[in-house]
Amino acid sequence: MNNRTGQNLYKKAKTLIPGGTMLLSKRPEMFLPDNWPSYFSKAKGCKVWDLDGKEYTDMCIMGIGTNTLGYGNDEVDNAVIETVKKGNMSTFNCPEEVALAEKLVELNPWADMVRFARSGGEANSIAIRIARAASGKDKVAICGYHGWHDWYLSANHNKGDDLSNHLLSGLNPNGVPKNLKNTVYPFHYNDFEELLSIVNQNDIGVIKMEVMRNFGPRDNFLQKVRDLATQRNIVLIFDECTSGFRETYGGIYKKYGVEPDVAMYGKTIGNGYALTAVVGKKSVMEAAQTSFISSTFWTERIGPTAALKTLEVMYKMSSWDIITDQGKKIQNQWKSLAETHNLSISVSGMPALSTYSFNSENAMEYKTFIAQEMLKKGFLASTNFYACTEHKDDQIVDYFDALDGVYKMISDCEKGQKNIQDLLEGPVCHSGFKRLN
Repeated sequence: MNNRTGQNLYKKAKTLIPGGTMLLSKRPEMFLPDNWPSYFSKAKGCKVWDLDGKEYTDMCIMGIGTNTLGYGNDEVDNAVIETVKKGNMSTFNCPEEVALAEKLVELNPWADMVRFARSGGEANSIAIRIARAASGKDKVAICGYHGWHDWYLSANHNKGDDLSNHLLSGLNPNGVPKNLKNTVYPFHYNDFEELLSIVNQNDIGVIKMEVMRNFGPRDNFLQKVRDLATQRNIVLIFDECTSGFRETYGGIYKKYGVEPDVAMYGKTIGNGYALTAVVGKKSVMEAAQTSFISSTFWTERIGPTAALKTLEVMYKMSSWDIITDQGKKIQNQWKSLAETHNLSISVSGMPALSTYSFNSENAMEYKTFIAQEMLKKGFLASTNFYACTEHKDDQIVDYFDALDGVYKMISDCEKGQKNIQDLLEGPVCHSGFKRLN
Protein backbone atom coordinates (compact mmCIF):
# COMPACT_ATOMS: atom_id res chain seq x y z
CA MET A 1 0.00 0.00 0.00
CA ASN A 2 1.29 3.45 -0.93
CA ASN A 3 0.66 5.12 2.42
CA ARG A 4 4.00 4.72 4.11
CA THR A 5 4.53 8.42 4.90
CA GLY A 6 1.63 8.35 7.36
CA GLN A 7 2.70 5.04 8.87
CA ASN A 8 6.28 6.24 9.30
CA LEU A 9 5.06 9.40 11.01
CA TYR A 10 2.83 7.35 13.30
CA LYS A 11 5.76 5.19 14.34
CA LYS A 12 7.59 8.39 15.27
CA ALA A 13 4.50 9.70 17.07
CA LYS A 14 4.38 6.66 19.34
CA THR A 15 7.85 7.56 20.61
CA LEU A 16 6.76 11.13 21.37
CA ILE A 17 3.06 10.89 22.30
CA PRO A 18 1.87 8.34 24.88
CA GLY A 19 -0.75 6.24 23.09
CA GLY A 20 0.26 7.68 19.73
CA THR A 21 -2.76 9.98 19.27
CA MET A 22 -4.91 12.38 21.28
CA LEU A 23 -8.08 10.34 20.65
CA LEU A 24 -8.45 6.59 21.09
CA SER A 25 -10.96 6.41 18.25
CA LYS A 26 -8.38 7.75 15.77
CA ARG A 27 -5.66 5.26 16.56
CA PRO A 28 -4.64 3.36 13.42
CA GLU A 29 -4.84 0.19 15.53
CA MET A 30 -8.62 0.69 15.70
CA PHE A 31 -8.82 0.27 11.92
CA LEU A 32 -5.85 -1.32 10.19
CA PRO A 33 -2.70 -1.73 12.29
CA ASP A 34 0.52 -1.18 10.32
CA ASN A 35 -1.27 -0.07 7.13
CA TRP A 36 -3.71 2.78 7.98
CA PRO A 37 -2.70 6.12 6.36
CA SER A 38 -2.98 7.69 9.84
CA TYR A 39 -2.66 11.39 8.92
CA PHE A 40 -4.38 13.73 6.49
CA SER A 41 -3.06 16.56 4.37
CA LYS A 42 -6.46 17.87 3.25
CA ALA A 43 -10.17 17.20 3.80
CA LYS A 44 -13.13 18.55 1.82
CA GLY A 45 -16.73 17.38 1.49
CA CYS A 46 -16.50 13.68 2.30
CA LYS A 47 -13.02 13.31 0.78
CA VAL A 48 -9.75 12.95 2.68
CA TRP A 49 -6.21 13.06 1.29
CA ASP A 50 -3.33 11.30 3.06
CA LEU A 51 0.28 12.48 3.33
CA ASP A 52 1.15 10.71 0.08
CA GLY A 53 -1.54 12.62 -1.78
CA LYS A 54 -3.91 9.69 -2.20
CA GLU A 55 -7.61 10.58 -2.16
CA TYR A 56 -10.20 8.59 -0.20
CA THR A 57 -13.97 8.81 0.15
CA ASP A 58 -14.74 8.79 3.87
CA MET A 59 -17.47 6.18 4.34
CA CYS A 60 -16.31 5.70 7.90
CA ILE A 61 -16.53 8.01 10.93
CA MET A 62 -16.27 11.51 9.39
CA GLY A 63 -14.00 13.06 12.02
CA ILE A 64 -15.70 10.97 14.75
CA GLY A 65 -19.09 12.35 13.75
CA THR A 66 -18.12 16.01 13.95
CA ASN A 67 -18.75 17.08 10.36
CA THR A 68 -22.38 16.49 9.43
CA LEU A 69 -22.10 19.29 6.85
CA GLY A 70 -19.00 17.69 5.38
CA TYR A 71 -15.37 18.68 5.77
CA GLY A 72 -14.55 22.31 5.06
CA ASN A 73 -18.09 23.63 4.63
CA ASP A 74 -17.61 26.94 2.81
CA GLU A 75 -20.16 28.96 4.79
CA VAL A 76 -18.83 27.84 8.15
CA ASP A 77 -15.19 28.21 7.12
CA ASN A 78 -15.76 31.70 5.68
CA ALA A 79 -17.36 32.84 8.95
CA VAL A 80 -14.35 31.48 10.85
CA ILE A 81 -11.90 33.14 8.45
CA GLU A 82 -13.56 36.51 9.04
CA THR A 83 -13.26 35.96 12.79
CA VAL A 84 -9.57 35.12 12.44
CA LYS A 85 -9.03 38.33 10.48
CA LYS A 86 -10.74 40.39 13.17
CA GLY A 87 -9.05 38.61 16.06
CA ASN A 88 -9.85 35.41 17.93
CA MET A 89 -8.90 36.41 21.47
CA SER A 90 -8.73 39.56 23.55
CA THR A 91 -9.05 40.88 27.09
CA PHE A 92 -12.76 41.40 26.34
CA ASN A 93 -15.31 38.63 25.88
CA CYS A 94 -16.68 37.73 22.45
CA PRO A 95 -20.31 38.75 21.77
CA GLU A 96 -20.90 35.55 19.81
CA GLU A 97 -21.14 33.54 23.02
CA VAL A 98 -24.19 35.56 24.10
CA ALA A 99 -25.86 35.15 20.70
CA LEU A 100 -25.14 31.41 20.76
CA ALA A 101 -26.48 31.01 24.28
CA GLU A 102 -29.67 32.82 23.24
CA LYS A 103 -30.02 30.54 20.20
CA LEU A 104 -29.59 27.37 22.26
CA VAL A 105 -32.18 28.48 24.80
CA GLU A 106 -34.52 29.15 21.89
CA LEU A 107 -33.92 25.59 20.63
CA ASN A 108 -34.48 24.17 24.12
CA PRO A 109 -37.51 26.09 25.46
CA TRP A 110 -37.44 24.27 28.80
CA ALA A 111 -33.95 25.70 29.44
CA ASP A 112 -32.83 29.14 30.60
CA MET A 113 -29.03 29.27 30.77
CA VAL A 114 -25.90 27.95 29.00
CA ARG A 115 -22.21 27.34 29.74
CA PHE A 116 -19.69 26.66 26.97
CA ALA A 117 -16.58 24.50 26.70
CA ARG A 118 -14.54 23.07 23.85
CA SER A 119 -14.75 19.29 24.26
CA GLY A 120 -17.35 16.69 25.16
CA GLY A 121 -15.42 15.49 28.18
CA GLU A 122 -15.26 19.04 29.52
CA ALA A 123 -18.98 19.55 28.96
CA ASN A 124 -19.76 16.32 30.79
CA SER A 125 -17.59 17.32 33.74
CA ILE A 126 -19.14 20.79 33.86
CA ALA A 127 -22.64 19.31 33.83
CA ILE A 128 -21.80 16.85 36.62
CA ARG A 129 -20.19 19.58 38.77
CA ILE A 130 -23.21 21.86 38.36
CA ALA A 131 -25.73 19.06 38.96
CA ARG A 132 -23.94 17.84 42.08
CA ALA A 133 -23.79 21.41 43.39
CA ALA A 134 -27.49 21.91 42.65
CA SER A 135 -28.61 18.62 44.22
CA GLY A 136 -26.22 18.75 47.17
CA LYS A 137 -25.44 15.07 46.59
CA ASP A 138 -22.32 13.31 45.28
CA LYS A 139 -23.63 10.06 43.85
CA VAL A 140 -24.47 9.70 40.17
CA ALA A 141 -26.26 7.04 38.11
CA ILE A 142 -25.05 6.91 34.50
CA CYS A 143 -25.97 5.18 31.26
CA GLY A 144 -23.72 5.66 28.24
CA TYR A 145 -20.34 7.08 27.33
CA HIS A 146 -19.51 10.39 29.01
CA GLY A 147 -15.80 11.05 28.51
CA TRP A 148 -12.48 10.45 30.22
CA HIS A 149 -12.56 12.49 33.43
CA ASP A 150 -12.11 11.13 36.96
CA TRP A 151 -15.79 11.30 37.91
CA TYR A 152 -16.71 8.91 35.05
CA LEU A 153 -13.80 6.46 35.09
CA SER A 154 -14.22 6.06 38.85
CA ALA A 155 -17.08 3.64 38.06
CA ASN A 156 -14.43 1.07 37.17
CA HIS A 157 -13.21 1.15 40.77
CA ASN A 158 -16.54 -0.35 41.85
CA LYS A 159 -16.26 -3.91 40.54
CA GLY A 160 -13.50 -3.72 37.96
CA ASP A 161 -14.99 -3.00 34.53
CA ASP A 162 -18.46 -1.57 35.14
CA LEU A 163 -18.15 0.64 32.05
CA SER A 164 -17.54 -2.27 29.66
CA ASN A 165 -21.11 -2.10 28.38
CA HIS A 166 -20.96 1.66 27.83
CA LEU A 167 -19.20 1.87 24.45
CA LEU A 168 -15.68 0.89 25.49
CA SER A 169 -14.26 -2.05 27.41
CA GLY A 170 -10.95 -2.16 29.24
CA LEU A 171 -10.95 1.45 30.47
CA ASN A 172 -8.30 1.41 33.18
CA PRO A 173 -9.01 3.86 36.05
CA ASN A 174 -5.30 4.01 36.94
CA GLY A 175 -4.61 7.51 38.25
CA VAL A 176 -8.22 8.05 39.31
CA PRO A 177 -8.44 8.41 43.13
CA LYS A 178 -9.73 5.18 44.66
CA ASN A 179 -11.77 7.12 47.19
CA LEU A 180 -14.15 7.93 44.31
CA LYS A 181 -15.24 4.30 44.38
CA ASN A 182 -19.03 3.89 44.65
CA THR A 183 -19.80 7.46 43.63
CA VAL A 184 -20.89 6.56 40.08
CA TYR A 185 -23.22 3.65 39.29
CA PRO A 186 -23.77 2.49 35.68
CA PHE A 187 -27.14 1.13 34.62
CA HIS A 188 -28.20 -0.49 31.36
CA TYR A 189 -30.35 1.29 28.81
CA ASN A 190 -34.02 0.26 28.93
CA ASP A 191 -33.52 -1.49 32.29
CA PHE A 192 -35.64 0.76 34.50
CA GLU A 193 -35.72 -1.75 37.34
CA GLU A 194 -31.93 -1.67 37.55
CA LEU A 195 -31.96 2.13 37.76
CA LEU A 196 -34.74 2.07 40.34
CA SER A 197 -32.73 -0.36 42.46
CA ILE A 198 -29.66 1.91 42.28
CA VAL A 199 -31.72 4.94 43.31
CA ASN A 200 -33.40 3.03 46.15
CA GLN A 201 -30.11 1.73 47.54
CA ASN A 202 -27.98 4.88 47.16
CA ASP A 203 -28.34 8.59 47.78
CA ILE A 204 -28.40 9.48 44.07
CA GLY A 205 -28.41 13.20 43.25
CA VAL A 206 -27.88 13.01 39.48
CA ILE A 207 -28.97 10.72 36.64
CA LYS A 208 -26.92 11.21 33.49
CA MET A 209 -27.64 9.27 30.30
CA GLU A 210 -27.47 9.23 26.54
CA VAL A 211 -30.99 9.51 25.14
CA MET A 212 -30.09 6.73 22.71
CA ARG A 213 -27.05 5.24 21.02
CA ASN A 214 -27.51 1.84 19.39
CA PHE A 215 -31.24 1.46 19.88
CA GLY A 216 -34.21 3.46 21.13
CA PRO A 217 -36.29 3.34 24.31
CA ARG A 218 -38.81 0.58 25.02
CA ASP A 219 -41.79 0.44 27.36
CA ASN A 220 -41.84 4.21 27.98
CA PHE A 221 -38.33 4.00 29.45
CA LEU A 222 -37.34 7.66 29.10
CA GLN A 223 -40.57 8.93 30.63
CA LYS A 224 -40.14 6.53 33.55
CA VAL A 225 -36.63 7.93 34.13
CA ARG A 226 -37.97 11.48 33.95
CA ASP A 227 -40.77 10.71 36.42
CA LEU A 228 -38.34 9.02 38.82
CA ALA A 229 -35.99 11.99 38.74
CA THR A 230 -38.85 14.40 39.39
CA GLN A 231 -40.28 12.32 42.26
CA ARG A 232 -36.91 11.88 44.00
CA ASN A 233 -35.63 15.43 43.35
CA ILE A 234 -32.80 14.12 41.17
CA VAL A 235 -31.19 16.25 38.45
CA LEU A 236 -31.68 14.55 35.05
CA ILE A 237 -28.97 15.18 32.44
CA PHE A 238 -29.21 14.11 28.80
CA ASP A 239 -25.82 13.73 27.11
CA GLU A 240 -26.52 14.78 23.51
CA CYS A 241 -22.86 15.32 22.59
CA THR A 242 -23.16 12.49 20.06
CA SER A 243 -26.89 12.35 19.27
CA GLY A 244 -27.70 16.05 19.01
CA PHE A 245 -28.72 17.50 15.62
CA ARG A 246 -28.72 14.10 13.90
CA GLU A 247 -32.46 13.38 13.81
CA THR A 248 -33.95 16.71 14.93
CA TYR A 249 -32.92 20.36 14.96
CA GLY A 250 -31.55 20.00 18.45
CA GLY A 251 -31.59 17.10 20.89
CA ILE A 252 -32.88 13.70 19.93
CA TYR A 253 -34.95 13.90 23.14
CA LYS A 254 -37.42 15.93 21.05
CA LYS A 255 -38.23 12.76 19.14
CA TYR A 256 -39.43 11.11 22.35
CA GLY A 257 -41.10 14.07 24.04
CA VAL A 258 -39.12 13.82 27.29
CA GLU A 259 -37.23 16.87 28.57
CA PRO A 260 -34.21 16.86 30.91
CA ASP A 261 -33.02 19.41 33.45
CA VAL A 262 -29.67 19.74 31.66
CA ALA A 263 -28.47 18.75 28.18
CA MET A 264 -25.05 18.81 26.55
CA TYR A 265 -24.27 19.33 22.89
CA GLY A 266 -21.00 18.75 21.05
CA LYS A 267 -19.55 17.13 17.91
CA THR A 268 -22.06 18.35 15.29
CA ILE A 269 -22.63 21.83 16.70
CA GLY A 270 -19.49 23.44 15.20
CA ASN A 271 -18.97 21.21 12.13
CA GLY A 272 -15.42 20.32 13.13
CA TYR A 273 -14.61 23.42 15.16
CA ALA A 274 -14.30 23.01 18.91
CA LEU A 275 -17.44 24.01 20.79
CA THR A 276 -19.59 22.20 23.33
CA ALA A 277 -22.51 23.51 25.32
CA VAL A 278 -24.20 22.73 28.63
CA VAL A 279 -27.81 23.91 28.47
CA GLY A 280 -30.09 23.81 31.50
CA LYS A 281 -32.82 25.12 33.73
CA LYS A 282 -31.95 28.19 35.78
CA SER A 283 -32.74 26.33 39.02
CA VAL A 284 -29.86 23.96 38.23
CA MET A 285 -27.47 26.12 36.21
CA GLU A 286 -27.24 28.90 38.80
CA ALA A 287 -25.38 26.41 41.00
CA ALA A 288 -22.39 27.01 38.71
CA GLN A 289 -21.86 30.23 40.63
CA THR A 290 -21.33 28.29 43.84
CA SER A 291 -18.43 26.30 42.35
CA PHE A 292 -15.33 27.33 40.41
CA ILE A 293 -15.75 26.44 36.70
CA SER A 294 -13.49 28.55 34.47
CA SER A 295 -11.05 28.21 31.57
CA THR A 296 -9.12 30.65 29.38
CA PHE A 297 -9.76 28.98 26.04
CA TRP A 298 -13.49 28.63 26.63
CA THR A 299 -13.52 32.34 25.78
CA GLU A 300 -11.95 32.16 22.32
CA ARG A 301 -14.10 33.33 19.43
CA ILE A 302 -13.78 30.68 16.70
CA GLY A 303 -15.93 28.04 18.42
CA PRO A 304 -19.03 30.23 18.94
CA THR A 305 -18.63 31.75 15.47
CA ALA A 306 -18.53 28.31 13.86
CA ALA A 307 -21.46 27.06 15.93
CA LEU A 308 -23.70 30.02 15.04
CA LYS A 309 -23.05 29.54 11.33
CA THR A 310 -23.35 25.75 11.56
CA LEU A 311 -26.76 26.04 13.22
CA GLU A 312 -27.85 28.44 10.47
CA VAL A 313 -26.66 26.17 7.65
CA MET A 314 -28.16 23.05 9.24
CA TYR A 315 -31.52 24.77 9.57
CA LYS A 316 -31.54 26.01 5.96
CA MET A 317 -31.02 22.54 4.50
CA SER A 318 -32.67 20.40 7.24
CA SER A 319 -29.39 18.51 7.49
CA TRP A 320 -30.76 16.07 10.06
CA ASP A 321 -33.26 14.75 7.50
CA ILE A 322 -30.58 14.36 4.81
CA ILE A 323 -28.16 12.41 6.99
CA THR A 324 -30.93 10.24 8.42
CA ASP A 325 -32.12 9.31 4.92
CA GLN A 326 -28.61 8.45 3.75
CA GLY A 327 -27.99 6.44 6.90
CA LYS A 328 -31.15 4.41 6.34
CA LYS A 329 -29.99 3.59 2.80
CA ILE A 330 -26.66 2.38 4.15
CA GLN A 331 -28.26 0.22 6.85
CA ASN A 332 -30.69 -1.38 4.41
CA GLN A 333 -28.01 -2.09 1.83
CA TRP A 334 -25.68 -3.60 4.44
CA LYS A 335 -28.45 -6.04 5.32
CA SER A 336 -29.21 -6.76 1.67
CA LEU A 337 -25.56 -7.35 0.77
CA ALA A 338 -25.08 -9.63 3.77
CA GLU A 339 -28.14 -11.63 2.76
CA THR A 340 -26.85 -11.93 -0.82
CA HIS A 341 -23.62 -13.46 0.49
CA ASN A 342 -25.25 -15.55 3.23
CA LEU A 343 -23.53 -13.58 5.98
CA SER A 344 -25.03 -12.88 9.39
CA ILE A 345 -24.65 -9.31 10.62
CA SER A 346 -26.26 -7.21 13.35
CA VAL A 347 -26.98 -3.59 12.42
CA SER A 348 -27.56 -0.95 15.10
CA GLY A 349 -27.34 2.75 15.84
CA MET A 350 -29.39 5.72 14.74
CA PRO A 351 -29.24 5.91 10.94
CA ALA A 352 -26.87 8.88 10.87
CA LEU A 353 -24.48 6.94 13.16
CA SER A 354 -24.82 3.44 11.79
CA THR A 355 -22.77 0.44 12.80
CA TYR A 356 -22.81 -3.31 12.34
CA SER A 357 -20.94 -6.41 13.41
CA PHE A 358 -20.47 -9.85 11.93
CA ASN A 359 -22.05 -12.65 13.93
CA SER A 360 -18.93 -14.76 13.70
CA GLU A 361 -15.96 -15.78 15.83
CA ASN A 362 -13.83 -14.00 13.20
CA ALA A 363 -15.73 -10.70 13.47
CA MET A 364 -12.67 -8.59 14.24
CA GLU A 365 -10.66 -10.23 11.47
CA TYR A 366 -13.44 -9.43 9.00
CA LYS A 367 -13.61 -5.85 10.23
CA THR A 368 -9.86 -5.51 9.65
CA PHE A 369 -10.16 -7.10 6.21
CA ILE A 370 -12.83 -4.58 5.18
CA ALA A 371 -10.58 -1.65 6.14
CA GLN A 372 -7.68 -3.27 4.28
CA GLU A 373 -9.48 -4.01 1.03
CA MET A 374 -11.66 -0.90 0.88
CA LEU A 375 -8.58 1.27 1.39
CA LYS A 376 -7.14 -0.21 -1.81
CA LYS A 377 -10.36 0.76 -3.58
CA GLY A 378 -10.18 4.37 -2.40
CA PHE A 379 -12.49 4.25 0.63
CA LEU A 380 -12.01 4.84 4.33
CA ALA A 381 -14.29 2.12 5.63
CA SER A 382 -14.90 -0.08 8.62
CA THR A 383 -18.06 -1.56 10.12
CA ASN A 384 -19.68 1.83 10.64
CA PHE A 385 -20.88 4.83 8.68
CA TYR A 386 -21.33 8.36 10.01
CA ALA A 387 -23.40 10.33 7.52
CA CYS A 388 -22.85 13.87 6.29
CA THR A 389 -24.76 16.02 3.82
CA GLU A 390 -21.94 15.57 1.29
CA HIS A 391 -22.55 11.83 1.01
CA LYS A 392 -24.41 11.55 -2.28
CA ASP A 393 -26.22 8.58 -3.84
CA ASP A 394 -23.46 8.02 -6.41
CA GLN A 395 -20.89 7.58 -3.66
CA ILE A 396 -23.14 5.11 -1.86
CA VAL A 397 -23.46 3.10 -5.09
CA ASP A 398 -19.67 3.10 -5.55
CA TYR A 399 -19.15 2.11 -1.92
CA PHE A 400 -21.41 -0.93 -2.20
CA ASP A 401 -19.95 -1.93 -5.57
CA ALA A 402 -16.57 -2.05 -3.83
CA LEU A 403 -17.90 -3.73 -0.68
CA ASP A 404 -19.58 -6.48 -2.69
CA GLY A 405 -16.30 -8.12 -3.60
CA VAL A 406 -15.03 -7.85 -0.02
CA TYR A 407 -18.19 -9.52 1.32
CA LYS A 408 -17.72 -12.30 -1.27
CA MET A 409 -14.26 -13.05 0.17
CA ILE A 410 -15.62 -12.98 3.73
CA SER A 411 -18.40 -15.35 2.67
CA ASP A 412 -15.79 -17.72 1.25
CA CYS A 413 -14.02 -17.63 4.63
CA GLU A 414 -17.23 -18.41 6.48
CA LYS A 415 -17.80 -21.39 4.13
CA GLY A 416 -14.29 -22.67 4.83
CA GLN A 417 -13.16 -22.10 1.25
CA LYS A 418 -10.62 -19.47 2.32
CA ASN A 419 -8.80 -18.63 5.56
CA ILE A 420 -9.12 -15.03 6.73
CA GLN A 421 -5.69 -15.21 8.35
CA ASP A 422 -4.16 -15.81 4.94
CA LEU A 423 -5.89 -12.74 3.54
CA LEU A 424 -4.82 -10.24 6.21
CA GLU A 425 -1.67 -8.22 5.48
CA GLY A 426 -1.08 -7.16 9.08
CA PRO A 427 -2.37 -7.50 12.65
CA VAL A 428 -6.05 -7.58 13.60
CA CYS A 429 -7.59 -4.27 14.68
CA HIS A 430 -8.24 -3.46 18.34
CA SER A 431 -11.71 -3.52 19.83
CA GLY A 432 -11.24 -1.38 22.94
CA PHE A 433 -8.70 0.44 25.09
CA LYS A 434 -5.30 -1.24 25.05
CA ARG A 435 -1.78 -0.16 25.92
CA LEU A 436 0.40 0.29 22.84
CA ASN A 437 3.88 -1.13 22.54
